[in-house]
Amino acid sequence: MGHVSKRLYSSASKLAVSTVQLKQFPPKEAILRPDSGKPNFFDPESWAALQPPPTSALAAFAHRIGLANVLSSPDVVRRACTHNSFVNLHTKYYPSSPAPPTNANLTTLGNALMGLFASEHLHAAYPHLPTRVLKAAVSAHVGPLTCASVAQEMGAVPLLRWHRQPTTPMSPALLHSDALASIPRAITALVYQERSLQSARKFVQSFFLSRQVDLRSMIKFRDPKRALIETVVKFGHERPKSRLLKETGRYSNSPIFVVGIFSGLDKLGEGFGSSLKMAEYRAAEDSLHRLYLTRTPDHLLQVPSSTFPLKQGDVYRTGPETPYTPGVLGEAEILYASSGRSNIVAPRRPTLEEVEAGRDGLDV
Repeated sequence: MGHVSKRLYSSASKLAVSTVQLKQFPPKEAILRPDSGKPNFFDPESWAALQPPPTSALAAFAHRIGLANVLSSPDVVRRACTHNSFVNLHTKYYPSSPAPPTNANLTTLGNALMGLFASEHLHAAYPHLPTRVLKAAVSAHVGPLTCASVAQEMGAVPLLRWHRQPTTPMSPALLHSDALASIPRAITALVYQERSLQSARKFVQSFFLSRQVDLRSMIKFRDPKRALIETVVKFGHERPKSRLLKETGRYSNSPIFVVGIFSGLDKLGEGFGSSLKMAEYRAAEDSLHRLYLTRTPDHLLQVPSSTFPLKQGDVYRTGPETPYTPGVLGEAEILYASSGRSNIVAPRRPTLEEVEAGRDGLDV
């Protein structure tokens, strides 16, 4: 076996190209006749990227994600797995052939649908979530990296048809993860077109919104004690007070203090630390997290898109609508947040010392 043939088999195996469906392998472009005297510019990687995925792999993919009834045609699955960048590569090697259908329009529609489903789900589940944190949470659930990760779990990597593009003055570089993220978006749009809005929402709920995302790490406070004081005043409750709950090793090298913050008889939060100041800081931060991360119980969670009928067709005319009770809008903004990186100059407010002038302090 020659060097070119070895590279050809290696490239085909890396890109999961099945040689069974090919009419001729190796292709005639890879065979160099010794008496021809012509240089051979055959590129195994480009040749392997141009080969369509097997029909059996497309059908297996549709069954694997549970959408065999929706993605009934292999051509539909092939289109969902063909990125718009693949057209440039196809036109370069086959200028006379028609360009293959891509998922460009499906990706745009699917991205809008996924953003809608994630926004209404997170807003209904966490009514007090700040706006910036809500945007970050939506990106964490249905963003490009998450879509690429879900596509890998689906087994869509061997089916992806794309072509890497460098950075241009008009657009950034196209990476493999960016092209791979287009597949779940295109599938969401296909489910919406072939079935209904409700079916598309269930698909996104199953593959994306059911994942656990750490929202606590997305909320940062520059001064949690001051933010807690103003938040409690905004809700009309008693001024918060810090109380020492437990301590050990006060006069040792590693003391531990546990501080709780109370508003009247209600315990807002609790924190620990090697000093009273650190424990109080963490207790205030925990109090704010408990407030802004208050989650609606699952049996009470309802989103606007859940009221649309399951039948295919016009959502405003087909089938009866499900009754909908809107949730209460929460106090979603924090005055001091995001580690002070917003560079927004707030109006002059009383200092913490002025606010706490009549405060008793820690009940040590």
